[in-house]
Amino acid sequence: MRAAAVVTVAVAVLSAPLLAQEQKPVPKDSTRVSIPGCAKGYIFTVAPRTLENTGTVDLPEGMHLRMNGPKKVMAEIKAHQGSMIEISGLMKKGQYMPGGVGVGGGVRISPGSAPGSGAPNADQPFIDVEGWRSIVGQCPSR
Repeated sequence: MRAAAVVTVAVAVLSAPLLAQEQKPVPKDSTRVSIPGCAKGYIFTVAPRTLENTGTVDLPEGMHLRMNGPKKVMAEIKAHQGSMIEISGLMKKGQYMPGGVGVGGGVRISPGSAPGSGAPNADQPFIDVEGWRSIVGQCPSR
């Protein structure tokens, strides 16, 4: 009887990490994406798509995303600033469709927020980062 209890506890302890690795369900108004690029602080700059680093959504090169995520993940990303990475996470649908007018070279001109709104980055797209990985490539230095 005691051996059965020990085995039950051991199975429960060993299977806990497997349950923690399951991905959260995607809300109806969001989509899970993977995007190659470079991070600096909490801002992620989208890199051009290549055959090796395709990503799952077509975002214009140079687009900036605000990253939100667990402190541990954000600290790991910060430790890899200057290196190409691919982040994966959740974005609201329609948020990654660029607005404004494209003028070339990844540059778009779009209207800003209303004066006095107090939210200068209200229209900036964001991603809830779930994970990341290193990829081949070099981040441009400015």
